[in-house]
Amino acid sequence: MQIKPPKIKSLQLENRVILAPMAGITSLPYRRVMKSFGASLVFSEMISANGLIRDGHKTRLLLVSHPEEFPLGIQLFGDDPKVLATAVEMVMAESSLIDINMGCPVKKVVRSGAGSALLQDPKRVSQILKAIRKIYPGPLTLKIRSGWDEQSLNFLEIGRIAEAEGADAITLHPRPRSQGFSGKAHWEHITELKSALNIPVFGSGDIFTAEEGLLMLNQTGCDAIMIGRGGYGNPWLISQILALLEGKAVLYPGSIEKFRVVSQHLQLHREQFGDKKTLLEMRKHLCWYARGLAGASHFRATLQKTEQFDQVMELTKLFFSQTEAA
Repeated sequence: MQIKPPKIKSLQLENRVILAPMAGITSLPYRRVMKSFGASLVFSEMISANGLIRDGHKTRLLLVSHPEEFPLGIQLFGDDPKVLATAVEMVMAESSLIDINMGCPVKKVVRSGAGSALLQDPKRVSQILKAIRKIYPGPLTLKIRSGWDEQSLNFLEIGRIAEAEGADAITLHPRPRSQGFSGKAHWEHITELKSALNIPVFGSGDIFTAEEGLLMLNQTGCDAIMIGRGGYGNPWLISQILALLEGKAVLYPGSIEKFRVVSQHLQLHREQFGDKKTLLEMRKHLCWYARGLAGASHFRATLQKTEQFDQVMELTKLFFSQTEAA
């Protein structure tokens, strides 16, 4: 029996697969590609609440959206309850949902007191959510890690605080901040959190295949799964998980299909950001799309030397057509 997709306050999701918010990755073009493969909810890149208030124009470029990607969640980070509440007030009309990042392990974010640094201060977590709830009536979520380090795993405490302060759902990446992305995610933490709370719990971490996605759902009992690194160069992962959930065969893309999606991604990025930024930012995505294919290392090396958009398109077309022929 299929489990009904979760409802986040007033927002009913169409399925149980969500795209994670990722700084430097989930720009509008990337979100549109992932949405086309069935993600029921997509998120903006992680946006600084301070940046939004102090440098509105530059930060607002991260908030450009398109009707076809909705429902859209906007993820904010910061450590000051008043600043975060003000930032939420500034963007809430442009989103379907607000998410507060309390799990980012990046040093720059942590040094500012935001991201996973907040896990060391449960009182501050409570104050932040309370301040936001005073001015924002819509769907409110947060994303956390298991704790600051192995000696201070407090995801259950943070989860209970979140529920008490009116959060509508919570996502857990079950690694402590000290672990970074190394080793194995502790999926059992997701199971524990789901058992402890009444609000929806979403699981994240180590989902690189459709089978792993289904396993997390079944093993942890979480309400939905969030796709992060597993989706790099592989938007098909979302449709493959959805196929498994519906009892259908999992289809894997050939080179022609890959080139179709790569071309779409390149063109969307070009339309949004222009040639120069597309050349800089799409290199990493093209390298991810090429992973596992014959000649990928030569393709990557040549790509780094290519400085014209049309040349990138020609190189990409040549690479994927040769791979198909091989």
